[in-house]
Amino acid sequence: MLHLTPSRKVLQSYILAIFVLATAAYTVDNQSPEKKTPPPSGKNTAMAPAGMVRIPGGKFRMGTPAANESLCSVPGLTSDALPVHTVQVKAFWMDEHEVTNAEFEKFVKATGYKTLAEIAPTAAEFPTADPALLVPGSVVFSPPAYEVPLDNYLQWWEYRKNANWRQPFGKGSSIKGKENYPVVHIAWEDAAAYAKWAGKRLPTEAEWEFAARGGLSENTYTWGNQFTPGARYMANTFQGSFPSKDLGKDGFKGMAPVKQYPKNGYGLYDMAGNVWEWCSDWYRPDYYTTLVRKGGAIVDPKGPADSFDPAEPGISKKVQKGGSFLCSDQYCSRYVVGSRGKGDWKTGTNHLGFRCVKDIR
Repeated sequence: MLHLTPSRKVLQSYILAIFVLATAAYTVDNQSPEKKTPPPSGKNTAMAPAGMVRIPGGKFRMGTPAANESLCSVPGLTSDALPVHTVQVKAFWMDEHEVTNAEFEKFVKATGYKTLAEIAPTAAEFPTADPALLVPGSVVFSPPAYEVPLDNYLQWWEYRKNANWRQPFGKGSSIKGKENYPVVHIAWEDAAAYAKWAGKRLPTEAEWEFAARGGLSENTYTWGNQFTPGARYMANTFQGSFPSKDLGKDGFKGMAPVKQYPKNGYGLYDMAGNVWEWCSDWYRPDYYTTLVRKGGAIVDPKGPADSFDPAEPGISKKVQKGGSFLCSDQYCSRYVVGSRGKGDWKTGTNHLGFRCVKDIR
């Protein structure tokens, strides 16, 4: 599977930002029994901050062998979730759901903050670009009305003028009535700014994955090993013919409000599907291999010192986790809990959000 996030550094005609979704149809439903990791001993004596739950910490197996190394016949780019390796994390608090429009609006009202999508790209960033194209905006999923080959993502993604967290689909759209939906069109630095204001931080990739597993060890999904146990949908993903027709069998066509599906074993909602979530780590496809080669215990890893993605050299990327409402077994299966996403840290989209964590003092 390959996952490239949209980038303000990539400009093709009127496209200022580019995004490639996680990919490659593969079947990962297996029928093995769910493995539980017992929580560490010790009682929680601290009171949980509002809207957060305590993640107990402990050891787990990070990554997934369910990776697929192709995107429309392009080989060798997606072995980044291997090798599966043992990691230990300490206990921490985590938001029970993604940051919502209502929560982000409080931050903006208190600080006057403007997201990157609300700020026009500059001529210094794009010295050869037509000045008329240097306008505020963001990348929006725009499905074609008919089936298309899955070899050109520009058929369903477009850079849309004035699209931002207040106007997810551009001028004339609104978040009115969607206060309880995840905030989107958020670049990494926007998410980090919110977290700092809230007295929190973004999770490391290891913290995020440990929390997402909810006490289940080496399972395919955050809830177990069957995608629809008892014919019940457990996350907001894409059903139908991607990208043209989402049948909404899981109850939603497009993004859903938070907390619409069962919480996991740690009390967290939407750790698979709905919207991608930023992590604090820089992205490198060889990071897991580097950790394992160093030997010794791997405790609270913080990610590599810098970013490199051979698919887009020169674009610094941060890790994203969880997949989104666009994940489909036809093209994107990144709702698999150990899989990895990545994206230009200065770019958001309308299926990318975040949640925060907080250290336990």
